Amino acid sequence: MIIVKNLVKKYGDFTAVNGVEFTVQKGEVFGLLGPNGAGKTTTIEMLVGLRKPDSGTAELAGFDLIKEQKQIKDVIGIQLQSTSLFELLTVKEIIEMYASFYPTHLSIPDLIDEMILTEKKNDRVKGLSGGQKQRLAIALALIHDPQIIFLDEPTTGLDPQARRTLWDIVLNLKARGKTVVLSTHYMDEAHVLCDRIGIMDRGNLIALDTPDGLVKSLQSDSAVEFKSIGQLSEETLLELASVKQVGIREDVYTLYTDHLQETLTDLITFSSNSDIQFSDLRTRTATLEDVFIHMTGRRLREE
Repeated sequence: MIIVKNLVKKYGDFTAVNGVEFTVQKGEVFGLLGPNGAGKTTTIEMLVGLRKPDSGTAELAGFDLIKEQKQIKDVIGIQLQSTSLFELLTVKEIIEMYASFYPTHLSIPDLIDEMILTEKKNDRVKGLSGGQKQRLAIALALIHDPQIIFLDEPTTGLDPQARRTLWDIVLNLKARGKTVVLSTHYMDEAHVLCDRIGIMDRGNLIALDTPDGLVKSLQSDSAVEFKSIGQLSEETLLELASVKQVGIREDVYTLYTDHLQETLTDLITFSSNSDIQFSDLRTRTATLEDVFIHMTGRRLREE
């Protein structure tokens, strides 16, 4: 459904997107995962025609990104990070207005119901919550029944309940056979929603696989995190039982292992024999966050 080849966007000496390549299959939820400033939004803006690539090519539903933009606009729907809506219109009025832009459109009452806005259909846009405005923005993106839907960080700034509601909407779109391109910096969101994920950092696509495939690239099922008084070397920690990889970020050490009990036992023994004190020791399942840290040395979302 989408073929992207060597897409590049520069602003002077700064390269926002650096030769990105990926494909998206029909009916797939494809995620672009990365921190703010990674190039996710710029990539989406190029694919939907809001920014012109400096080089590279792309096809959407068989149409050329540069030569057939009119045809592309007919087959895509877009929800951007920031959407300016007519604040004094009601939910129903603004959807009706957008519907009038197209020769055919979905049933407006059904779409309002699908976006869980029935009780708000006669309320003005300015009185909606953040989650309700995001659902309205998605409704406007869906009104002409597009084949491909772009969602650019749709849950940023929302409370947990509103995020979960939007997750359900995305999963419903997938169940209807829609192709969805979703950008996010939330690892749990990417893991739950996406069939495949492209991890972006500083304009580059640094990894591309299924969520489970990316986590398996660590070659470890579990992670042991702790802080230490005094420096420990990566070489020393790799000698502990069953440790396959070591992550060190500031004063936090992370050991990746397939045999959690063996690693913990050896770590405690090592601590006792070396008279080294650990703190904040915890264990957990390896995540997409660990993949990003392993590849870049930084977290997806810096505190």
